[in-house]
Amino acid sequence: MFGIHDLGLFVVSGLLLNLMPGPDSLLIMTRSATQGARAGCVAALGIGAGVFIHMFAAALGLSAILSTSATAFTVVKYVGAAYILYLAFGLLRSKPRAAVNAAPAAPLPFSKIFAQGFLTNVLNPKVALFFLAFVPQFIQADAQYKAFAFIVLGVIFNVNGMLWCFALALFTARAKARLQVSARTSLWLNRVTGGLFVWLGVKLALSK
Repeated sequence: MFGIHDLGLFVVSGLLLNLMPGPDSLLIMTRSATQGARAGCVAALGIGAGVFIHMFAAALGLSAILSTSATAFTVVKYVGAAYILYLAFGLLRSKPRAAVNAAPAAPLPFSKIFAQGFLTNVLNPKVALFFLAFVPQFIQADAQYKAFAFIVLGVIFNVNGMLWCFALALFTARAKARLQVSARTSLWLNRVTGGLFVWLGVKLALSK
């Protein structure tokens, strides 16, 4: 159908790939733990919007530029790494509630959380290269409408990924509610997550 083959294998492979931890998962977990499941789901929607950008760019051949131009890849890579490190800085500089007169930190507006999810995903050139390397393996060489088949597979991958992201947001928020995380523990969770973001940002900056 549409020149697509081994659809079941594609779905299973996509689900397994979505389970791998990365900046997207960490962002969803952080927002869910600090502001609840709705905030985590909003971050997931931003990430899904970023995936659609990569999907359409790859279908139109724009992402091929990243795989053939060292300059283009380097620019996007460093911009993405800088943004991830910016998020890490915000998490690492968080303070315990007692240091701010026991007032809870002002929650981020959903628009900003959505933007964080979107930029974290869309500024990662590895996502674009993933679409170029992974999706074409499930499109027949003689398919009449390869771009359309690419988009269909991209939508399936993104929908499955969004379901996982929503489940992750709900699980994280519920786990925090049950564990009754203290302000001090929440502070250290932010710092540990910030440290992981530093590692991911440096890893992205050093990627080739």
